[in-house]
Amino acid sequence: MTNQISRPLNEKSWARWTALGLLAFAMFCSYIFMDVLSPIKDLLQSTKGWDSTAFGTMQGSETFLNVFIFFLIFAGIILDKMGVRFTALLSGAVMLVGAVINWYALTDMFTGSSLEVWFNEHLNYIPVFDELGISPFYEGMPASAKLSAVGFMIFGCGVEMAGITVSRGIVKWFKGKEMALAMGSEMALARLGVATCMIFSPMFAEMGGDVQVSRSVAFGVVLLMIALIMFVVYFFMDRKLDRQTHAEEEKDDPFRIKDLGKILTSSGFWIVALLCVLYYSAIFPFQKYAVNMLQCNLTLTAPEEGSFWAGDAVTVIQYVIMIVVAAAAFASNFSKNTTVRYSSLFIAIAALIVYCFMGYMRQSAGAIFAVFPLLAVGITPILGKYVDYKGKAASMLVLGAILLIICHLTFAFILPMCKGSAVGGVIVAYLTILVLGASFSLVPASLWPSVPKLVDAKIIGSAYALIFWIQNIGLWLFPLLIGKVLDSTNSDITQALAAGTISPAEASESYDYTWPLVMLACLGVAALILGFVLKAVDRKKHYGLELPNVQSPASLEAEAEAAEE
Repeated sequence: MTNQISRPLNEKSWARWTALGLLAFAMFCSYIFMDVLSPIKDLLQSTKGWDSTAFGTMQGSETFLNVFIFFLIFAGIILDKMGVRFTALLSGAVMLVGAVINWYALTDMFTGSSLEVWFNEHLNYIPVFDELGISPFYEGMPASAKLSAVGFMIFGCGVEMAGITVSRGIVKWFKGKEMALAMGSEMALARLGVATCMIFSPMFAEMGGDVQVSRSVAFGVVLLMIALIMFVVYFFMDRKLDRQTHAEEEKDDPFRIKDLGKILTSSGFWIVALLCVLYYSAIFPFQKYAVNMLQCNLTLTAPEEGSFWAGDAVTVIQYVIMIVVAAAAFASNFSKNTTVRYSSLFIAIAALIVYCFMGYMRQSAGAIFAVFPLLAVGITPILGKYVDYKGKAASMLVLGAILLIICHLTFAFILPMCKGSAVGGVIVAYLTILVLGASFSLVPASLWPSVPKLVDAKIIGSAYALIFWIQNIGLWLFPLLIGKVLDSTNSDITQALAAGTISPAEASESYDYTWPLVMLACLGVAALILGFVLKAVDRKKHYGLELPNVQSPASLEAEAEAAEE
């Protein structure tokens, strides 16, 4: 009995999974805000005058301070010196401040204010940044987009700091245990945030027939308040863990700048970092345009006004069904009872079919794209468990790249061929989106747990920060590039808007997305090549990327017992 009581929290399954739940739910809320404007790009164009360049510039601003002011590098140093607890609270507060500014920029209070006049007259030219072509603003950019970009920059500092903090926290609680499963599960829940904003953001923006995009952002702000509360609760759990193990927080382990040299001289680290930026640049920027891409490529007819399919109630019902899909698919991975496992799987599949049918009946591009994380939720625990006990992390990255290429090329060339076929186009869209989400689930299950194999534990926070910094370069660049490519390859729409022969609402659903999607597919090709390079380097340097994460005798014995059952 005494031994049971004295066991530290991270040795108790319920406690470490509770800690993971707190961190994952906080990231779930942050992911909602990250993409809260993505499904209403068309409404931003019709109500705020944001063209694709303004939208892409604003979305890319999220990572501007992280990349060009090197905030993420400082965040990694803060994490290594101050520890998970302090950095988690700091990141939550910073996210909330940025979100409030973002919300204010889109409210009626900002419209016509002296602050709007100031933003119209200023920030049109920023020395050095303009010369380098990296300014987060430009002359003619709507004032609301400029202030929104300022808020998004601040939010971006907080969300990326939260990302490396959560990764470090999972390593702390799950090292030597189910680390890949934990990281995969955290990302699976976080990605439900993408589906949540795709479903609810348009609903809040169009509530009552009065279009107000600021309502969608307000929804995200409330959730970020909840995320901060989650970090506060985690603070006390983490402090109790350190007291139980008589360990000092990470800040007492002195950080030295020269320690970064150990990271920067690792060829494995650089390949993993480049793989990360290629994967995430092909996914996250795409998410910001995905709903509009579907609007432009699918034949969607709005349901009759006043019908069940046009109401807000169906939105809530569809979201509940989506949660059933995610919960049943996720639970099916953990049940030891065969009957329960397959029953859960059957429920997940049946609920997914119902969800897809409702998305089709609603004729909503946002509801269709919301299936993006659902297959990932079901298979991520399987992938994470496989990496934990069987290995093959580098091989999974190669598979992920292949699926990534196939999906983007399908969106570019096959989906437009289905325009005019109301059912066929939606089926192609659903299948491709599900596979894309599944390919992305390979990344957290295999890439993130590989980082501790490449660097010392003392500087793992800085290693994650460097990877996130490199990743943020792509997350800044590609939303901007997609917007510019979209406008330049659709010059007829730009000219028609200038001439007034087409309305902003019509223009927002008339873009040809072929070349932006081909550009994203090329990122997948580069990731595929790097995946093979990583496998070769791993064989030569013996990093152990293809080896299982769970190596302890106790874990192996538990695995054997589970197999016997």
